[in-house]
Amino acid sequence: MLDVSDVRKTDFSTVPVDSFWNTPDEKEMKMHRIHAYPAKFPAFITTKALEYAKGEGVSLDTVADVFCGCGTVALEARRNNINFWGCDINPVATLIARAKSQKYRISKMLEYQSMIEAKYRRFGKPQHVYKAANERLKYWFKEEQFLDLHNLKRAIEAVVPTRSKYRDLFLCAFSNILKATSVWLQKSIKPQVDPDKKPADVFLKFRDQCKFIAAAISENKSALTANVKIDTMDCLKAESHNGKIDMIISSPPYVTSYEYADLHQLSSLWLGVIDDYRDLRAGTIGSLHHEYDFAKEVKRLNVTGSEIVFQLYDHDKAKARSVAKYFLDMQKASKICYDLLSKNGLALFVIGNTEYRGIRMDNVKHLAESLKSSGFKDLKVTKRKISRKFLTPYRTKDGKFTSDSTGRKIYSEEFIIVGYK
Repeated sequence: MLDVSDVRKTDFSTVPVDSFWNTPDEKEMKMHRIHAYPAKFPAFITTKALEYAKGEGVSLDTVADVFCGCGTVALEARRNNINFWGCDINPVATLIARAKSQKYRISKMLEYQSMIEAKYRRFGKPQHVYKAANERLKYWFKEEQFLDLHNLKRAIEAVVPTRSKYRDLFLCAFSNILKATSVWLQKSIKPQVDPDKKPADVFLKFRDQCKFIAAAISENKSALTANVKIDTMDCLKAESHNGKIDMIISSPPYVTSYEYADLHQLSSLWLGVIDDYRDLRAGTIGSLHHEYDFAKEVKRLNVTGSEIVFQLYDHDKAKARSVAKYFLDMQKASKICYDLLSKNGLALFVIGNTEYRGIRMDNVKHLAESLKSSGFKDLKVTKRKISRKFLTPYRTKDGKFTSDSTGRKIYSEEFIIVGYK
């Protein structure tokens, strides 16, 4: 890793790639794949991060992820018998994270599945439910699939106790079949209708999903004895664990992270999280969906953030405001992470740069400067290649990876920044 003693004078583009962080040493567990998730954190990065920390002499009792997403770090920490605390503002993400990071008995899971299927078959198909449904759900689901999903969710809730970890597991299974049973264009990074799509059969898709989950449970033979706690909350309000965390492993959201809320809209609406999926944007890092005085707040930007925002301001004032809010939130998140750590604690962040209208969004340099200002010492940085993106460095208009250079170019690398308290 390269020492970053002077962030402002460091040219992060010259940081060499460290192959240690490029590829996994073992195949990813099925439990990490029980639910699709955009920009999912690679499981092996957590394993290597824990290995790195132990090599640095850091004693690991509790690891945290303040942007925990679907719980990759949670599961890997528990597999290594390390306690975990994490948070995410997205309730769909924390549902998946809780489901992934628990220990289950395969016999109990199959017993519940059998009872759910039996209950599901006994329900009729009340057409009035579809007529009264949320308009956004009717936009994505045909009547047949909608009514089947309605009955499946009723069956899950009727069979599995409310506070049971198996309730989370089956709701996670339910959530993961929603796109397949809708007219949503599969493998698109943006919500888009596929007019030629034939939605999958709900019952068969649910059974397939349960089969995969059962295989994931059977694959995990480790005795998961560590404690895992995952909160649905804004990381900018995380204070109750101050001074209690030995290591933070996290991948902060990018500038347009609030758009991920749009990708979770089917689950959010079906699970009753909100009535309007756009409400999920509120409170996310960089979102302007709350009171924000740009002229006043922009003065708090660090040097890197200020340079980028005012370069962007001449091209797109609205985007400049959004980017400024993101940078300000990340500056606050850096300070919160510093406070969360115990003495001599270690934080490791994985983040990449982006581009907008030809202007480089130097998220890496901004984060490094933010960490330095927050009190972190001995900052170090290295770089890893993102293999799939490296081989296919463009996206089609539908968001699919491609090698066609007429597509939109994407970044094929990301940085790993380490700092100590």
